[in-house]
Amino acid sequence: MGPDYVERIKEIKSEKKMTNEALSNLSGIPLGTLSKLLAGISDSVKLSNIVAICDALDCSLDYIVSGIPENTNNFTLEGDEIRLVEEYRRLDSHGKELVMMVAGKERERVSRVEYAPAPATRRESAIITAPITRRYRDSGAFGGKREIDLYDLPVSAGTGEYLDSANAEKISINRSPATDGADYALRISGNSMEPKYHNGDILLVETADSVEVGELGIFILDGDGYFKIYGGDCLISLNPDYGKIMLKDFSEVACIGKVRGKLKKK
Repeated sequence: MGPDYVERIKEIKSEKKMTNEALSNLSGIPLGTLSKLLAGISDSVKLSNIVAICDALDCSLDYIVSGIPENTNNFTLEGDEIRLVEEYRRLDSHGKELVMMVAGKERERVSRVEYAPAPATRRESAIITAPITRRYRDSGAFGGKREIDLYDLPVSAGTGEYLDSANAEKISINRSPATDGADYALRISGNSMEPKYHNGDILLVETADSVEVGELGIFILDGDGYFKIYGGDCLISLNPDYGKIMLKDFSEVACIGKVRGKLKKK
């Protein structure tokens, strides 16, 4: 051991605000012996005493003896991970750059899968309790009118409101390629989706348990409904006054519909 090992012991002892008496009690080393060791006047230093001091200070023996900092990553590599590291070290700078680029892209893909809205559970189906039929989908004939369910309790366009299908009513809408793709309608409240969508607008919604990144959807987060843009790991408002809603902050996340447009006001 080099002469600096005493200084490293003193440094850690000082950081932990530990007295010689306390270190003696924790390590089991007699106070007189410990004092001589820390003063650098001990005739012979037993390795067992240094090990006991390291245990008492909760520090690495390698650090005390050699000054090499302890590895605090606590990573345990699997066999394939070790092989990957070995192959990576054999690459030139261009190859390493490509590997890091691919790893970054794959991590983005995995993150999108991790945070993708899950299908609605029965608890969440309090929003829409009855299955929605698609009797008008791809009918090939337009013109005239058809009825569609409108949910009176609005999906939130602001802070979040609970939906209840008990208050749904039938409304009559003109048939067109846009409206025939909708399974139900929702009236929104708030201003977080302005300037395109305003308080009281009625959305045309297609039943869907997922939407693509950048698409408009209806989402349920811990029982509250939101009309937002799907951002992969978050929900985004059109109004810049509203921040992103991070999906990881919620225990139950579901998509229940894709917004196809809104009804024109008469």
